[in-house]
Amino acid sequence: MKYYHRIVSVLMFAAVGVLSGCSGMQTESVAINKNTVSSESALQAYTTLGLQYLQGRDTVSAKAAVQKALDINEDYAPAYNALALIFQVESELELAEQYYKKAIALDGSSAMFHNNYGAFLFSQERYKEACEQLATATQDPFYSNRAQTFENLGRCYLEIQQVEPAIHAFERSLKSGGARPVPLVALADLHLAKGDVPMADRYFTQFTEMINAKRVNHSAKSLWVGIKLAREKGKSNSAATYALLLKNLFPESDEYKQYKESAR
Repeated sequence: MKYYHRIVSVLMFAAVGVLSGCSGMQTESVAINKNTVSSESALQAYTTLGLQYLQGRDTVSAKAAVQKALDINEDYAPAYNALALIFQVESELELAEQYYKKAIALDGSSAMFHNNYGAFLFSQERYKEACEQLATATQDPFYSNRAQTFENLGRCYLEIQQVEPAIHAFERSLKSGGARPVPLVALADLHLAKGDVPMADRYFTQFTEMINAKRVNHSAKSLWVGIKLAREKGKSNSAATYALLLKNLFPESDEYKQYKESAR
């Protein structure tokens, strides 16, 4: 039951606090004088600088900046988390995992580290391990990225056929972060599969309200769910409208293939 094939990489960057619009920053403008700043400030500054370079896909400069943080304190956990992200981008997967584990070993209470490692494991299709890491990350009630992590956890549970835990995770995502398109569409689909049309309709209506407010756009997934729900409700015109959009917008999608098979 593969509803989602990966956790979007931009979320990984958001999770580690990368500042937007900084990828073109010149090295000289952010030079750090260890004589005028505290050790902790220098650690944070070098690590943040490394992540800014990473956002600009300059992994060489990113590693150099993060290494300067480790030169100050070789046990600085956020620096190892940053190195893990850098090596993941470079497809140095063994090194990435090594540094994720190092960061967690140094600071096992960090929800961010568990979330990032969980996203990494998800990308490697190691779903059971990924779910364990993401579940750990959701346990921190003060984690600023908690709603997204619950969403990621729901996706992960679906990959290992754990439907009820997935439903619970998606519901927690909505409770933690308000209306979110992925959980709403997923919950509509999951309840539809269970035969609970009213509950499916409830979630899909919330999603269409976001569409009407131009807060989000349809995906192939949402259009396919719309088709199935409209059919269950006997609304052939709505089903046809969703089908036309699916054909025009996502003709190569798995969802359109499923639609064509269902229409035979």
